[in-house]
Amino acid sequence: MEVQTSRFGVIEIAEDRVITFSKGLLGFPAKSRYCLLQPGDDALFFWLQSLEDPDLAFVITDPAMFVADYSVPLRPEQMEGLGLEKLEDAQAFVIVNKVEDQLTGNLQGPLVVNTLSREGEQLVLADKRWTTRHPLMKVGQVAEKQSA
Repeated sequence: MEVQTSRFGVIEIAEDRVITFSKGLLGFPAKSRYCLLQPGDDALFFWLQSLEDPDLAFVITDPAMFVADYSVPLRPEQMEGLGLEKLEDAQAFVIVNKVEDQLTGNLQGPLVVNTLSREGEQLVLADKRWTTRHPLMKVGQVAEKQSA
């Protein structure tokens, strides 16, 4: 499938890279279809590109790569809504922002994706340990981590 993007032009993506967030994302309730763009096999960061708006894309990452004790508790109704039979079929991502020379992750609003059905939902966690701007790493560390 061809996808129009403002950052990368027209790109070809496989259908298995499409993720549907039926409730949209916070601030973007009308945009529900996205694709996951992986810059390389060993990438720490990915692009979550809207299929409905070429200008809408988020940098995301797996929070476990940066915060060892981070986990997303899923209630039974959330698992059912995502079509999850077991937690092993879920993958959590967080949206990344750059604040000065620091990359931060929204650990309070993780994206949870059913890796089998590619259904996703953005959750809002009540756990006060996590913030919307949780420090992940300094910008200069990205190259160091990827080359290690």
